[in-house]
Amino acid sequence: MSAVHAGARVDARQAGRRVDEVLDRLSATGDRAACAAAEELVRVLMEFYGAGLARITERLGESGLRPLLDDDLVASLLALHDLNPEDVDVRIGRALRAAREPAELIGFDPASGVLRLRAPAAGGCGCGGSEASGVPQEVTDALAAFAPEVTSVEVETAAPAPALLQIGTRTHAPARVR
Repeated sequence: MSAVHAGARVDARQAGRRVDEVLDRLSATGDRAACAAAEELVRVLMEFYGAGLARITERLGESGLRPLLDDDLVASLLALHDLNPEDVDVRIGRALRAAREPAELIGFDPASGVLRLRAPAAGGCGCGGSEASGVPQEVTDALAAFAPEVTSVEVETAAPAPALLQIGTRTHAPARVR
């Protein structure tokens, strides 16, 4: 097994998609035993790496951990294992910035896991209507990485800004007599 070098760029969202794709391919074979074994393997590895990360965070403490939160991969791994010291609202904001989608946060209900966003009108959310839910894949991926507490996203379309009406003084033409 090869080690990942310190300078290597690893995209947590891409890695998550790859894991899902492999599990989907196994599921499509119809071999339930192989599928169950693969899912168990993923769970065991998650528990193993989560325990290691928990030990690291304990030793670093919150102040030692804070500078690492600027790294998307580290922050998403900590969130995934419920070890990120930032509250969910901060992590949701981080996810929306990482997704680079123009959306305004309306609110998050921790009890239901529903996040409400307002997106610009006329498909300005960048989704172009391609996603059935109206939520761009980039936003979904970023939320999964940084704020796994978000289980669904509701998007409201913002009303378009009214046209600017400019009123100025009119030059008066001399009245015509008939």
